[in-house]
Amino acid sequence: MASLRDIRRRIRSVKNTAKITRAMQMVAASRMRRAQQRVIAARPYAEAMRSLISELAGAGGDDIHPLLVQRPIDTVGVVLLTSDRGLAGALNTNIIRRASQLILEAGSQHKPSSTEKQDVELITVGRKGQDFMARRGYKLLGTFTQLGDQPGYMDLIGVGRVVMDSYMQGVMDECWLVYPQFVNTLVQRPTAVKLLPIAPSDGAAKRVDYIYEPNADEILNELLPRYVEVSIYQAVLETIASEHSARMVAMRSATDNANELVQTLTLTYNKARQATITAEVTEIASAAEALAAS
Repeated sequence: MASLRDIRRRIRSVKNTAKITRAMQMVAASRMRRAQQRVIAARPYAEAMRSLISELAGAGGDDIHPLLVQRPIDTVGVVLLTSDRGLAGALNTNIIRRASQLILEAGSQHKPSSTEKQDVELITVGRKGQDFMARRGYKLLGTFTQLGDQPGYMDLIGVGRVVMDSYMQGVMDECWLVYPQFVNTLVQRPTAVKLLPIAPSDGAAKRVDYIYEPNADEILNELLPRYVEVSIYQAVLETIASEHSARMVAMRSATDNANELVQTLTLTYNKARQATITAEVTEIASAAEALAAS
């Protein structure tokens, strides 16, 4: 059985840990509220952009933009978005598992025409995804880390440029975004969304007969790069909101567990202390009886 000193030391250590996790919980909650506001504010714009691009892709003329060209799929590109830091529960594990599933599906369904050509190309945003894929031996087209808690639109231009250049040069034949979709504080859903090529809207009944000025092709040429960048930016905002939510829940659980452990250790300490006192009293009584008998 541990000594009273060891138990006291462990109680003190667990209490200090509880203070740290409590502080981290409060910080994550504050950041989560700001990140949640940003992601909710950006969603209508991203959805409107996606709808408009789909309409324009169906209304365009004979000139096909390079980002709309559909080729036989030999190589699949994956943009994996994770956090830079840990202590976020199972968030990063779930996202990496979803990306790994997508990679396995790409490897089984899309066979490269050349044995030297990879069937999957990876771009990572966030250190956790980068470290995991690098340890597995994957060649990374690009890695982006340390974007901070409030990245601006211009901070993601480089990611969009790597994706668009790789697609137009034929390095990848389709591209997917894999990120955690922020649903609420307790739910962050691993999501895989096809980014390129952009599919025109289906069904003539759904299409509104707009008049585009100067014309649909020119507008499409201007908006397509913005669409890719906005989609990536929206996914980054979703990832940040999910990260802070997952961290707040994880730190709250850690704080509760630490408090429960303190109570258990305190009970153990009291029992050990009571046993020590009882033993000492028994020894004193026995010594007194021995003296009286002599």
